Amino acid sequence: MADECASASTQLEMNRCAAAQYQAADKKLNETYQSAIKRAQPPQRELLQKAQVAWIALRDADCALIRSGTEGGSVQPMIASQCLTDKTNEREAFLASLLQCEEGDLSCPLPPAG
Repeated sequence: MADECASASTQLEMNRCAAAQYQAADKKLNETYQSAIKRAQPPQRELLQKAQVAWIALRDADCALIRSGTEGGSVQPMIASQCLTDKTNEREAFLASLLQCEEGDLSCPLPPAG
């Protein structure tokens, strides 16, 4: 996908590549989120679900702001997808860090693996 996107020459191709990159990032985020949900104890599971809903609202608001400067332009879908990808990758990294908790780490809300 990265190679195809590097060779994209029209705005439509760039928009499609950016959308595909976002879809891949979103898939990875959903997999990591499901892993975190499975590992969380009931109180943390509920808090994680609430946090995810709040994060989605923040992500959408941030990306609405970012893409607002390109409203109506052919580049807007690419800018929107890039923002969604960036925010999604950041969130996935955060959730992945929760899955790396070590025994005795009281700052980590999820139990260690195993």
